[in-house]
Amino acid sequence: MTLLVVTILIFLTNIPFGYWRANVKKLSFQWFLSIHLPIPFIFLARIYTDIGFHWTTYLFSISAFFLGQLTGKKLYNRFKENIEFAVSSCLVMDLYRRF
Repeated sequence: MTLLVVTILIFLTNIPFGYWRANVKKLSFQWFLSIHLPIPFIFLARIYTDIGFHWTTYLFSISAFFLGQLTGKKLYNRFKENIEFAVSSCLVMDLYRRF
């Protein structure tokens, strides 16, 4: 059960970072930050919840990481298609403007 909670937490944490990554130039400093900034939070979540660092837990963590990044990118592309407002790099502000 704890592994499921951590997996969902990793997924949800990475959505805003994937959204940010979709709006910056590939291989730029911001692009690297958008990928690497959530890693300490994931590391702390793994330690705090005691799921450990067994190789089987990495399958869930890495999958959730990349799915969260991909979901954020898809959200960015969907918002970009909408011409009602200008899209920024911040998911929270774009959601605020949209709703």
